[in-house]
Amino acid sequence: MARKCVVTDKKPIKGRQYTTRGIAKKKKGIGLNITGISKRRFLPNLFKKRLWFAEENRFITLRLSAAALRIIDKQGLAAVVKKMRAEGKKI
Repeated sequence: MARKCVVTDKKPIKGRQYTTRGIAKKKKGIGLNITGISKRRFLPNLFKKRLWFAEENRFITLRLSAAALRIIDKQGLAAVVKKMRAEGKKI
């Protein structure tokens, strides 16, 4: 299963990690130099949540980000599910 939120479509993004060496100029040094660059991934903050869907009288399990949990709290589960189904997502 992909690391993707079903509500917000958040997914991993690429980035870099920089290794620096030296003393910063504001600490009276000569400055920082980048001595290494490595690739890395920023992963979304995902949870597997089992939510009660009262309209269909059943539980649904969704893989959600923390932001999606706040959206569901604000808009309600029924509105979010209706919007997802309109977009063609299977629940």
